[in-house]
Amino acid sequence: MPTLDRHENVFVLDLGDGENRFHPDWVTAVGAALDEVEKAEGPRALVTAATGKFWSNGLDLEWLFAHADAYHDYVVSVHELFARLLSLPVTTVAALQGHTFAAGAMLSLAHDFRVMRADRGYWCLPEADIDIPFTPGMSALIRARLTPQTAHEAMTTARRYGGVDAAAASIVDRAVPEAEVRPTALSLAESLTGKAGDTLGTIKSRLYAEVLTTLRDRTNPLG
Repeated sequence: MPTLDRHENVFVLDLGDGENRFHPDWVTAVGAALDEVEKAEGPRALVTAATGKFWSNGLDLEWLFAHADAYHDYVVSVHELFARLLSLPVTTVAALQGHTFAAGAMLSLAHDFRVMRADRGYWCLPEADIDIPFTPGMSALIRARLTPQTAHEAMTTARRYGGVDAAAASIVDRAVPEAEVRPTALSLAESLTGKAGDTLGTIKSRLYAEVLTTLRDRTNPLG
């Protein structure tokens, strides 16, 4: 399960050491961590990291197929997680040390910045290959955070981007050796801790107003 630690002014949310799929309990735990970061006072920022082969492999499809009657509420909870991160009133940096797929890739896009391992691991939106269409909220998030050409390629071809290619396509901000992923993310976050507060939250909320409205549609989240 996710754990939250604090290193001076930077909170570090470790998503776990497995596939870090979006099980409902996992989503709840991440949300609780964001609550703690948001209610804290003073300079602060957030780095979201993981350990092992994966940063996040996305939706917990095994749980979802076993609880099909909960699909609507599950999607609402995932959308809300994206919205929380996208509008969080602190600088957020995703430290992508491993595979970042599907909803995991979308979660990374909800962060302000992304640092990815250069030599191994992929960032990928595989929905075209696994026959799961993007929801309106997911599509809005991806379009808002990627260039039109990159969004089109990533969404329609399910291309797997390595770190160097992801940086070239502006999917991530930096591609660095494995040992430098977390330190680089921490350094970037620390440099921006002074931005935390209501003004930053307002800027993000207005910058992504249309995306947030779509993500927070509880009536028809599936389109």
